[in-house]
This record gives sequence, C-alpha cells and structure tokens, in this order.
Amino acid sequence: MTLPTPDRTTGSPMVTVIVLCLGGLVASLMQTLIVPIQPQLPELLGTSVSNASWIITATLLGGAVAMPVAGRLGDMFGKRRILLYSALLLAIGSLIPAVSSSLIPVIAGRALQGLAMGFIPVGISLMREVTPPKMTAFAVSAMSATLGVGGAIGMPLSAFIAESFDWHMLFWVSVVLALVVVALVFFAVPAVQDAVGGRFDFTGAIGLAIGLSSALVAVTKGNDWGWTSGTTLGFLLGGFAVLILWGLFELRTASPLVDLRTSARPSVLLTNIAAVAIGFGMMAQAVVIPMLMELPEEVGGMGQSILHAGLWMAPGGLMMMVFAPVSGYLMNSIGAKFTLAIGATVLGLGYLCGFVLMNAPWQLALASLVASAGVGIGYAAMPTLIMGSVPITEAGAAVGLNGLMRSVGTTTSSAIMAVIMTSATVSHGGIAVPSHSAFETCFLVGAIAAFVGVAITLLIPAVKKKSERGAVETAVPAQSASTR
Repeated sequence: MTLPTPDRTTGSPMVTVIVLCLGGLVASLMQTLIVPIQPQLPELLGTSVSNASWIITATLLGGAVAMPVAGRLGDMFGKRRILLYSALLLAIGSLIPAVSSSLIPVIAGRALQGLAMGFIPVGISLMREVTPPKMTAFAVSAMSATLGVGGAIGMPLSAFIAESFDWHMLFWVSVVLALVVVALVFFAVPAVQDAVGGRFDFTGAIGLAIGLSSALVAVTKGNDWGWTSGTTLGFLLGGFAVLILWGLFELRTASPLVDLRTSARPSVLLTNIAAVAIGFGMMAQAVVIPMLMELPEEVGGMGQSILHAGLWMAPGGLMMMVFAPVSGYLMNSIGAKFTLAIGATVLGLGYLCGFVLMNAPWQLALASLVASAGVGIGYAAMPTLIMGSVPITEAGAAVGLNGLMRSVGTTTSSAIMAVIMTSATVSHGGIAVPSHSAFETCFLVGAIAAFVGVAITLLIPAVKKKSERGAVETAVPAQSASTR
C-alpha cells in the first residue's frame, strides 16, 4: 500500500515539531493504556491471569522490534511515509480490540499498537532535517520527552475513561487519536526527499524479531514461570543464541538492518549501554511508586485508588516536558554527553529522595518530580549523541536501536522490581504484599542504575561541539536549503 504524497516541500518547522511530538505522545500513551483495567482483564476476556498478561507483553514486544525496523525503513523509503504507516498501524491496532471481547484479537491489536512505537525514533531522526540547526536540540528534546510524558499521563487518563465508560472506550479513543495523527502528519509534515533506497534486510528483521521476542518473553514472564524453570531458560538462552547468529549475519550482509560496525563505535556503543542503565532507572519509579501508593495503609502503603495514584504521578510527566527545553539549552551549551550525565544524576537523586521520603503521597510525588526532571533532561541527549556519531543515511536505524536499548532497560527493570517486591512480603488479608523494606531496596537499586548510567556516560569519547552541531548542519543543506 502506497500513500499519496502531497506536493509539499515547505512547512513551518514549529508546526512540524508540534505534530511530531503529538504523534509521539499518542504512541507512548499506548504503553499504559490498559494498566487501570489490568486486574479485570481475565474476567473481561474470559481467560486466565497468565493468558491476560500477554496483552501487556505483546505491546512491549511490538515496540521493541518496531524501533530499529521502522528506523531503517525510514532511512530507505522516507521518514514521513513511515510515520504515516506507523500512525495507521496504531489506528488499526486500536480498532481491533475496540470491536472485540476475546483474548486473541485483543492481543493482536495490542501488538499492532506496540509496532506504532516506531513513530518515535523516526520522528526524532526527522527533526534534524526539518528544523533549523539552532532549533534541532530543542525539538529533539521535546520529542524525546513524549516517551515519558505519554506513560505518565496515560494512567490517570485511562483510569478516568475506564471508570466512566465501558473498557472498549479506551480503544475507541485511541482510534480517534491515531486518525488525528495520520491527518496531521499527512497535511503538516513536509515531504523531505530523504529516502536513500536500498534493499531491506528481511532476514535480519526476522532474526531480530525472533531473538528479541524470545529473550524479552523470558524476562517478562520469568517471575511467573520461575527464573530457573526450563521454559524461562529455554526462551532466554534460545533468544541469545538467535541474536548471536543474527549479529554474525548482519556483519556479512551488504545492506544490514543495523550496521553493527557503526554501532560498535565507542560513542555509539557506550551511549546505547548507558541507555539500558538509564531506561532501567526510569522504569523503576513507574513500577514502584504507583504500587506503594495503592497499597493499604495497614501495610505501609498510601491507600490510594488507581485514579488517585495516577493523578499523583501525572505531574511527573509534565515535569519531563518542562525540562525538555532545559535539555536543549544544555546540549547547545555544554554538549549532549554532559547533558546526559546531568540528567542521569538528577534521576538518581530522585530515587534517593524516594528512599527517604516514603511516608505520604506528596513525598512520593516529590520524588517522582525530581526523577522525572532527570528523565526530561537526559532522554533527549541520547538520540542527539547517536545522530552526531552516525551518517545521516543511518540516522533512523541508529536512533531506533537506541530506543530498543532503552526498552531493554525498562523491561529488565520491570522484571527485577517484581522479583524484589515478591522476595520480601508481608501478609494482608491472607495475601502476600511487598514489605516496606522491599520498596526501600527498589529505590536503592533504581538509584544505583542511574549512577551507573552516569559513569558509563562519562566514558563516552568527547566529541567537539563543532562536530556535534556539524552533524546537524550537514544533514540539512542537500535537501532543505532551498526550502528554508
């Protein structure tokens, strides 16, 4: 299917940035869309708890696979076209569960919603082609912030919709939002001639999908299956084996899905490793703080409802957006490397605040605000570091790979937080719930992960400011000089 391309080679950079940020926000909303109704899913769909958990896992896997694949497709066939296809996937993926009440269609729709996460790395890589150099850092900051903002505001919004309407309304709202994004991208994003062509690496895409899916399934389901069970180890070791074979294949193919030689450059490799650590740190607060807020007061929790917990967390998402321009200013002033280090440091301090402030909802909200400020500062610096270290023809795939590494960090964080919270429990009404010490351990582990990210970031080879900006500037004249 080929979408018609209007004859548009001009457009307001600010309007384009707003549209791309809105699309990224809608795509990231899908990550927390069904969190409020997760406990009711087995009853709503007439299935087991284990089967219902695949509704979350499918979205996670779809997003992890989509990021590098969509990035590569954007480099080959044009980023605007892939943005449109990603938004259409989101609309279709939302429509399927909206009209169904059985397990398999809902899982399929959620997987398609996950594939729409490819919108974010493609949008980020498009920023430097449609914005003036002085605006690029701020634009990338705003787009990167949508990853956290969408997840933060998605939970209270979804909780309100789920409490006020039938659960299908969650997906009908998603359909409308996705179609709005399709229309805005079609009419407001300029058709930049950025396609470089080439042969798509289908074998590499399939190998990456199988290897990633197998490994991530083991991580996400290990707590349910048992970390030493044959099923968990089989998926984990099988996934690693496939990924090793995939890497060998990518090194030998002429047009790889991911250029591993470029990805092995110290500036790229260390940025991606830091992305795992910082993604781990970011996700820990999203898992730990809401659970602590919702636990009964008798066992040390705050006794908040899902909606109220989401509302306490929502300002954190807004804090990410507030600090996005701060990140842009810092990148233009001191460079992306030190901006990332500052962001990870603030994130770690947020966890330390949570460790000592665990006695009231406002205290947890304060810790969330500090941690979210760190995410807002640091998240934008990672794609900027990546784009300054790779050729423009590989920008989409490289940014997508960086997004994948963040997903690996967040997935691992979710699994490890679950292990910690189930390893130290107290009984409440005959049900085991996490103890106060378990939450303290979670905050400490999150802080350690963030500070490890700081240490890795400081090892990234220094890039001259001229080179960082030059990577942006040289990406523009060939196709956009006449435009501007």
